[in-house]
Amino acid sequence: MLELRNVAKMVAGEYHIHPTTLAFERGSLNVLLGPTLSGKTSLMRLMAGLDQPTAGSVHFDGSDVTGVPVQKRNVAMVYQQFINYPLLTVYENIASPMRIAGKEKTVIDREVRKAAELLRLTPYLDRTPLHLSGGQQQRTALARALVKNASLVLMDEPLANLDYKLREELREELPKIFAQSGAIFVYATTEPSEALLLGGNTATLSEGRVTQFGPTTQVYRQPSDLTTAKTFADPPLNFMEVEKAGASFQHHGHVLPVPAHLLNVDDGPITIAFHPHHLGLAEQTTAAARLQARTQISEITGSESFIHLDFGGVKWVMLAPGIHDLEPDSSVDVFLDTRHLMAFGRDGRAIAVAV
Repeated sequence: MLELRNVAKMVAGEYHIHPTTLAFERGSLNVLLGPTLSGKTSLMRLMAGLDQPTAGSVHFDGSDVTGVPVQKRNVAMVYQQFINYPLLTVYENIASPMRIAGKEKTVIDREVRKAAELLRLTPYLDRTPLHLSGGQQQRTALARALVKNASLVLMDEPLANLDYKLREELREELPKIFAQSGAIFVYATTEPSEALLLGGNTATLSEGRVTQFGPTTQVYRQPSDLTTAKTFADPPLNFMEVEKAGASFQHHGHVLPVPAHLLNVDDGPITIAFHPHHLGLAEQTTAAARLQARTQISEITGSESFIHLDFGGVKWVMLAPGIHDLEPDSSVDVFLDTRHLMAFGRDGRAIAVAV
């Protein structure tokens, strides 16, 4: 088990990582999700021993490893900006950690070829990194981490430079591979969709703070606060400040019905929020509230459309299947599935989550 016990990192008197306590089990997949500069890489460097915390301690399997340098830890790291030995072949790059560990030649050859086959590098084993594409170089770095058989594997947006098809395949395969090894797998990403595809557990980060940690689907469906809900939303979360009065939400003359799961929320000012795919152009359920909004712009991706709306001065994004090239500044009826509304108090803490 890897434990961060009240770990903090300060630079020039400012927190890069606020006091954080986390525990990762062996064989587990753990995602660090947050925007750029939220603290994901800083937290990974503390886990690895590349940086020392200003306060708190790092423990591995019950032993305090806070002052132990990365060279003396069984850690494998893969970054978005791949790092390979430029004068070594792909074969030797992959084999390097096993040679350092003194493994037998037959074991090295078997493991190198196994990793190369998985990552589609077999045709390139005799090439040097300078004769590879960016994606092939990243796969080489991934393969080297794979054969190291590390206890802790840290991956900082490692698939960003790969083509779509291979990225999707590896998102499915990598967690299984590392889980079978008993390693602790920590994967940093800015993409909520990637966190959902990977599964496991997710820690959401914002401005150097871990806002929530737990099973990925639970964090997504039951965010503890508005910051977490915004972090775990792409396209951006839609939200609106309203006044709850009995069975209605009121906003600048607009009235929305209160769904059953929010009826017990106290009357008064709250923030309601929902994901773009819970707003549509057609009534999909009897729980849908019909609203009138004004279109701003339509972004068509081919199979779906992102439609930007103005509802009572509040900007929303609707994700609608199919092609919808709506005229800007036109009135349109939209349907909000109120079963998926979340409610947050003035302090940003969740009052109630979607059913």
